[in-house]
Amino acid sequence: MLKMFSTQLTGLFKRIQENEEFSMEDSARLLAQAAVGNGNIYIFGANEMNAIAYEATEGQEPLKNAAIWPIDRPLDDLSETDRFLIVARHSTDEEAVKMAEILAEKMIPFVGISTVQEGHGLADLADVHIDLRLTKGLLPDETGNRFGYPSSMAALFSYYGIKFILEEILEEYE
Repeated sequence: MLKMFSTQLTGLFKRIQENEEFSMEDSARLLAQAAVGNGNIYIFGANEMNAIAYEATEGQEPLKNAAIWPIDRPLDDLSETDRFLIVARHSTDEEAVKMAEILAEKMIPFVGISTVQEGHGLADLADVHIDLRLTKGLLPDETGNRFGYPSSMAALFSYYGIKFILEEILEEYE
């Protein structure tokens, strides 16, 4: 089972890499504006996607100028150089969409990471969006259903794609 999951996960990472490469580059450029402009990169993770926020701020290699943004914190003290990364399982996640609508209204640029679903959502509101392309579990069960839905792993893969490009941009800038 683990071997099959590993194979499917590798395929998922490859699809993200092939289809979202330009979006990762655009995301890194947008977030670099905060680092270069003495702003902050705020990360809002919906539910399990807080893993990305914690990796970016508390991990072995924290992202420069990154901070976690809690849902209940007012958006009054942001500067024009601040940028956001909003991460959710699905593009229609209520908390993520609410945050995105507020940021869009305040004209604060942000990147979204989620699996695109039909309906108004994060992908429509974000300046740049990365589609996780995870519409169902990776493994089939005995009855034809699917399980093994590694949304946070896919989002971490996307985050690291952005992070590596962002660090290259900042090295060139310095």
